[in-house]
Amino acid sequence: MIVRRYLSEDDELTQHLTHQLNTPLDWPEDAGLNTEHIARIAAAAACDVAFNQAANGHLVDLFAALPLPGTPEGREFWAALRRVAGDAALYIDPANAGGPFFDYLVKGNEGGIAGRVLSFVGELDDQQRDAVAEVIGGALDPSTFAASGRYLGKLWLRDAETSAWHVLLASRRAQETGDDRKRFLEAWSNA
Repeated sequence: MIVRRYLSEDDELTQHLTHQLNTPLDWPEDAGLNTEHIARIAAAAACDVAFNQAANGHLVDLFAALPLPGTPEGREFWAALRRVAGDAALYIDPANAGGPFFDYLVKGNEGGIAGRVLSFVGELDDQQRDAVAEVIGGALDPSTFAASGRYLGKLWLRDAETSAWHVLLASRRAQETGDDRKRFLEAWSNA
């Protein structure tokens, strides 16, 4: 995670703390923990948490745009997806994944959902990917998205794949990413 090591007077967080909350950065004076320290902690926590939650929320939003399981439209959509995607569809099919599929998000196992989405997309060959894009694009509401068909389905697939990747990347342990970043910076500075 990249977090600025200082707060400047022009920083949005500094402006919020000093103007909206009326707390100078060095308040309370001579304290072990002051407003600036708290701001740094908050900024660091917000980077990881916000990014991971945003990517997870976006995955849910992508699936929420599809026909709902258990409805006539949903049954038709998921059957069509199974027909064109073959076994790859089992990774995300509600009949296979069941109710727990999105419950994992609530219980903090975001990587499980992301891994299923990446496995689904990764197992599609080019022909299946085009057919899946056609099915998804045909199911999305063109009045909402100002486009339709295979192009819209391709956007959905690309977005789901990228969002799932972001979830998995953000869920790496902080120590692991910190060590990787340190090695990367050392290697590049010594190149």
